Amino acid sequence: MGGVDGRIGLFVDILMTRLNSLPVELQQSLEKRSVLKVISGLGNFDKLSVEMIARAAGRGGADLLDVACDQEVIDIAVKVSGLPVCVSAVEPELFPAAVKAGATMIEIGNFDSLYPKGRFFEAKEVLELTLKTRRLLPEVVLSVTVPHILPLDQQAQLALDLVDAGADLIQTEGGTSSRPFSPGSLGLIEKAAPTLAASYSINQALIKNGCHTPLLCASGLSEVTVPMAFATGAAGVGVGSAVNRLTDELSMLAVIRRLNEAILTSRVISEISIKN
Repeated sequence: MGGVDGRIGLFVDILMTRLNSLPVELQQSLEKRSVLKVISGLGNFDKLSVEMIARAAGRGGADLLDVACDQEVIDIAVKVSGLPVCVSAVEPELFPAAVKAGATMIEIGNFDSLYPKGRFFEAKEVLELTLKTRRLLPEVVLSVTVPHILPLDQQAQLALDLVDAGADLIQTEGGTSSRPFSPGSLGLIEKAAPTLAASYSINQALIKNGCHTPLLCASGLSEVTVPMAFATGAAGVGVGSAVNRLTDELSMLAVIRRLNEAILTSRVISEISIKN
């Protein structure tokens, strides 16, 4: 039994060492469970678009900017946003150059942009990508997205397997699979339902197995549903289309600030509930 406890302790130490390499502000947001990640898009190589998103994310108070794994895109994101930059890809061999270009984190995902092209990811492939990435970059913070095409119980199991394989953060998705029927706030809730359900299921599995890996809830979220994401147990949220579909920087900035207000409101409500 002591051997098992020792291995768990070693794993926690390794995980915390990598997370402790993150900028202090981002570490604090993870600890407070209030991370806002703005997602430019895995397939977004439009430099003007990335520049607008990056500037809005920095000015709007985001904690993290997620961009495509391209050196020119990374360079723009780092210089313009002033934020830690996470790069997303499904080809591990691209990550070392991205880290050299200034990326703080790497992520296997976001898969949503690839589904319309007929590219789908099963649990085995995601796990193999994670193991390959960890071998290439053993010291770099790694986030891995769990494909929403899997049933919820399989998503939860894959999350646990990914943690064992060296993932430092787990991210959910599901916005592209949702087909809201209702207008207004109800439609926004319907849009976010798949990723919220995944976040809750995965968080429960992590808790049950004594895992302290932070969970990011992403895809299909809005200012209406961000508080719900934190209620599922997420340490942060990733927001893409609510920002990157816009065509001007002021609109992007306004949305990011409203998202931050929603996060702040969520934290205040949570703290009041705990006190009572």
